[in-house]
Amino acid sequence: MNISIRDYIKNNFKGSNEKDIKDSIVSSIAEGDEVSLPGLGVLFEILWNNSDSNLQNKILENLKTGL
Repeated sequence: MNISIRDYIKNNFKGSNEKDIKDSIVSSIAEGDEVSLPGLGVLFEILWNNSDSNLQNKILENLKTGL
């Protein structure tokens, strides 16, 4: 069976509102469970792909600061 993690995550969040998405992100980070990392990666990919170059630069600055 070939399961696309991207498609699974996207389908899992279809119809979710901003609070639902935020709650999922916050709980995934709080739990520290590495199983959540692929899902967070998919959400990051969506964020990155839907950001203009200015926002991408801000994301990079935030990442660099956090590291």
